[in-house]
Amino acid sequence: MFGRQAYVGIASDTFGTVTLGRQYDSLVDFLAQTTANGNWAGYLFSHPYDNDNTDNSFRVNNTVKYTSPVFAGFQFGGTYSFSNDTNFANNRQYSAGAQYTIGGLLIAGSYLQANNPSSTAFGAINNGGDENFLAQRLRIFGAGINYTVGSATLGFAYTNTNVTQPLSSGYVGAITPPAGSSLSSLRFQNFEVNGKYQFTPAFFVGAMYTYTHTDFNATTGKLHPNYQMVGLMADYNLSKRTDLYLQGAYQHVGGDKTQTVLDVAYVPGAAGVSSNSNQLVVRAAIRHKF
Repeated sequence: MFGRQAYVGIASDTFGTVTLGRQYDSLVDFLAQTTANGNWAGYLFSHPYDNDNTDNSFRVNNTVKYTSPVFAGFQFGGTYSFSNDTNFANNRQYSAGAQYTIGGLLIAGSYLQANNPSSTAFGAINNGGDENFLAQRLRIFGAGINYTVGSATLGFAYTNTNVTQPLSSGYVGAITPPAGSSLSSLRFQNFEVNGKYQFTPAFFVGAMYTYTHTDFNATTGKLHPNYQMVGLMADYNLSKRTDLYLQGAYQHVGGDKTQTVLDVAYVPGAAGVSSNSNQLVVRAAIRHKF
């Protein structure tokens, strides 16, 4: 029942809003809206393993959040999530973000750090099904820009994710390097361009391309796999609450081979990993919003 958000708070037009409970972090609140997956496309268009949480793979529990009023187009906010542990740093989270809007221009940026994410059942990030990585530390920062002119919106986003001592991904399971090697860190740099055109108030089409450069830092050396993703989508609203959509996402994995599950393609939302370095997922659906 409370899988997404559950919070209480107090709001003031002058001083802003403070909320307490299970909530979205600053990456989701500010930066995600400049990406295709965090705005109009959904999780098939996520960056590999949703490494930057712009698709909201995890929510943060035990969270105090502040969101400022809008000052001449500028707004900022932040979160702190308690670990619920005698070791305060064990599965805690904190984030901050800001955005500026003027006319059709939106500029946003965010930062997040989680210590021992998903390592405990009642900390900031749940373990099992509500995570992107199980690791010693997750650190993410990024910025994005959207510009809307007439019926067209163009966007660019850059995110940088550093995962210290990763053990597993919530999407593809254990990340186990070859015998005789250990994995100290993973770093993902995501570069996304996206565009959307609203042909009528009821119909739009959108497209996205993302290039992800990865540093795989093992005791046997550093490797550099990379991921390329392309997404296309069309959406038609039958009413204010019901729409039809068709979307496709393709991923190709290139660069160095790590001899782990990271070498095979996986589009977030697919039934499972590919048997090789390529994967194509197509979805046709009808959606009703309650």
